[in-house]
Amino acid sequence: MGDISIKINIADRVYPLKVNTEEEEIIRRAAKLINDRIKEYQENYAVKDKQDLLSMCVLHYATTTLKAEKKVMVEDTEVSDKVYQLDQLLSNFFSGQ
Repeated sequence: MGDISIKINIADRVYPLKVNTEEEEIIRRAAKLINDRIKEYQENYAVKDKQDLLSMCVLHYATTTLKAEKKVMVEDTEVSDKVYQLDQLLSNFFSGQ
């Protein structure tokens, strides 16, 4: 599939993008999430400057991403430990026969 041209609106600014057709839906959903978060911040905080609202969004999503990455690393370590333990059990089992 090829590239297509789309326009994304974030914080009342339009950004023309060339994206892969498989990525279009994800990019549009991401823009909607950002705009929804900006709206939430506008309603709950006394912040009107779009730059400040965008900075708050970036901080929120960067923090969320880092937490998810840390969780994946912890889970990967736990899985690796379990695989190692299983390997040891199997080695002990088969060496005992």
